[in-house]
Amino acid sequence: MYASEGDVLRLDKYISVSAALTRSESQRTIRAGRVAVNNTLIRDPAMHIRGDECVTLDGNVLSYSEFIYIMLNKPAGYISATEDARPGERVVTELLPPELLRRKPFPVGRLDRDTTGLIIMTNDGASAHRALSPNSHVAKTYRFTCSPTLSKESKAMLERGVDIGEVDSLGRSLLTAPAIVTINSLGSEGEITITEGKFHQIKRMFTAVGSKITSLSRVSFAGIALDESLPAGEWRYLMPEEIEKFTSAGRGKAGM
Repeated sequence: MYASEGDVLRLDKYISVSAALTRSESQRTIRAGRVAVNNTLIRDPAMHIRGDECVTLDGNVLSYSEFIYIMLNKPAGYISATEDARPGERVVTELLPPELLRRKPFPVGRLDRDTTGLIIMTNDGASAHRALSPNSHVAKTYRFTCSPTLSKESKAMLERGVDIGEVDSLGRSLLTAPAIVTINSLGSEGEITITEGKFHQIKRMFTAVGSKITSLSRVSFAGIALDESLPAGEWRYLMPEEIEKFTSAGRGKAGM
């Protein structure tokens, strides 16, 4: 059920959303006799339905959802945008099929061009705004390699917070929020979890402790882990429990 009691939806919109068609394509599909509601063939695109009916297209049951939620494993070389920033730039929406692009999904937050891994894509602007709000402190985990290696002292500095050149309204230096850092025995690779999203933040944090990121991949966002079976450049829909984590991110925070 997509609507509260008393709400209705035109059949052509229902078909358009659930079958990823344009509104005109949806109307033609209905008039062609390909749509049935509760086993009754319907040819009127303006018919109103409540959402608890069984709607089929060519005999296949459709499910209506106003929003879509997608997990994308971003490869290197793509920018986190919905259109070209410059001629020749590749954007993450190019990795989605045309029928999904009709739903106008956008990436939640940004990964640098050469940073790989988890990107959530959706058309749910309210949930995306909450998840990205600085007040939400949503956790983001990245797998990294670095050079020179991290010492225990450098690791401790990253965990306490470092100066990456940010200042407050009075011009006073601000440290990054405390992070969670794990490293291997050599200090050359590990994972870092942050709750902020400043420009090039992790790269700037490592620079602040005398190291340099050589590879970076996001493996978790808002408690949603990257599906390790998902190849680079591929996508899948979020599972119900993952959608719940995403849409609940930031709820209950001050000002949200």
